[in-house]
Amino acid sequence: MKYLVYLFTAWVLQVEMYAQQTNTNESVYIIQDSVSIPTRCGIDISAIIVRKKTNSQPLPVVLFYTTYYQGKTDDFFAKLSANRDYIGIVAYARGIRTSIKEYAPYEHEGTDVYDIIDWISKQSWCNGKVGMYGGSYSGYSQWATVKNIHPALKTIVPQVAVMPGFDAPMENNVPYGNILGWANDNIYKNKPYDRGLVFEWFNKGASFRSLDSLGSQPNPIFQKWLQHPDYDSYWQSMVPTPQEYAEINIPILSTTGYYDGSQIGAIQYFKLHNKYNKNANHYFVIGPYDHWGGQSKPQKNLMGYEIDPVANINMRELAFEWLDYILKNKPKPELLKDKVNYQVMGTNEWKHTPSLQEINNDTLTFYLDHKILVNQKPKKKEFEKQTVDFKDRESQNNYYTPEIIFDTLNASNGLIYKTIPLESDFVISGSFTGNLFATINKKDMDISMALYELLPDGKYFFLTRYVGRASYAKDNTKRQLLKPNRKESIPFNNTRFISKNISKGSQLVILLNINKHPFEIINYGSGKPVSEENIQDAEEPLQIKWHNKSYIKIPIWKHKE
Repeated sequence: MKYLVYLFTAWVLQVEMYAQQTNTNESVYIIQDSVSIPTRCGIDISAIIVRKKTNSQPLPVVLFYTTYYQGKTDDFFAKLSANRDYIGIVAYARGIRTSIKEYAPYEHEGTDVYDIIDWISKQSWCNGKVGMYGGSYSGYSQWATVKNIHPALKTIVPQVAVMPGFDAPMENNVPYGNILGWANDNIYKNKPYDRGLVFEWFNKGASFRSLDSLGSQPNPIFQKWLQHPDYDSYWQSMVPTPQEYAEINIPILSTTGYYDGSQIGAIQYFKLHNKYNKNANHYFVIGPYDHWGGQSKPQKNLMGYEIDPVANINMRELAFEWLDYILKNKPKPELLKDKVNYQVMGTNEWKHTPSLQEINNDTLTFYLDHKILVNQKPKKKEFEKQTVDFKDRESQNNYYTPEIIFDTLNASNGLIYKTIPLESDFVISGSFTGNLFATINKKDMDISMALYELLPDGKYFFLTRYVGRASYAKDNTKRQLLKPNRKESIPFNNTRFISKNISKGSQLVILLNINKHPFEIINYGSGKPVSEENIQDAEEPLQIKWHNKSYIKIPIWKHKE
């Protein structure tokens, strides 16, 4: 999974594409570059401040906080704000543009951003109101900031916000395949690791932890993250506690997409805020967007899928409409008709509900029986066998969807389960869940489960995917190894939200597999720390019995007769 590299690539694209759309007449701005903002710990933060020369009165400030530095085009985020008659500020994470030895991703945003806002609020050009917006790491930084809200902070707009340890740099306790390159290429600015490195690692059967040494460039961030495979206090300390969520009373707008790698984190923030604060003033927007589209301008053709015309909404423009609403008392954005706003793919329609609990009104349950998804629990106990030989590097067990709509589904040594053709239309609306029952001869495994719609015309439509480590299925904070040769329950519920019209005559399809390929970590099942395992730990092939007691639950909106 090349997700973290994609995060950075998307950010670079933002700079390159949208820098062309800001005011190119530099004479209209007052630009202060490399401004040093003091913090309580004595380590200064580097910032860029942009104001319009025509604005002489104090104004509200829009802060864009980032961990990325690309050079002279970085000020375009601040110019976007200045063009809308705000004071625009780009502030960098500790160590970026100053002393890289101070850099520690995710660890200091809670205090550093508070101090940045405190400094901003005391400047003569600030009218005492500060708002924040931005996506991915910038989205996370806003949630870290509201652990202790500065009085001047009036609103945040976290877009495609990652949740450290929950969905980045690992998802359901499975590390992303290319977390190595994220810090090396984008932060330390070292020579990029060779593109063939993951193939060398795979073919050698080396440990995941040895990736940086194989690439001849030690990576301390990579190594530190691998020391925390649990969703432990290290990760949990970075985001609000239940008590802190309860005290977040400023208005918030969150945006994400069905195909956003950070959606799981973005929606978890929304869930927890509403769970612990029953009066949360929090709006949520989601549609057919990837990580880029969920924070900026969407692609009209997203990986082969032509999005509905009503979904073609610029999420950055929406963010500024929200900031205008809160900071300048302008009208609320028209899209925000209720707290949860989601676009149903295939209907050219947005839906609006007060909560996530009201986006569906029924559930379909399917059991995995004889490679068929059946809606009745099987009376006879049976199972499907799967064998994965981790020593065999000639074959792979993979998950690969080059586009959303495609002609042929490659099982890649996994198991495919299908429903019979569906008898009526309905809308999948929500996150699918379930419980797998398996007997294996090892102590652990990393599971991949992709969900598709097989259209009446024979094409496949990729809906979503679950990936997770079996030993953390019951508790992501504590590893509980499986007992070899004993039937185990492996529940899953941390999957991506999807909303799509499913046509009569379509079939739902599950591709169930085990990770064994160059792009994600390999769990050999020995019970050792997975990042330390290598091919010597493979021993005998993994033997799985997938019991037909296994099931998935798909939330739907069923039109009432």
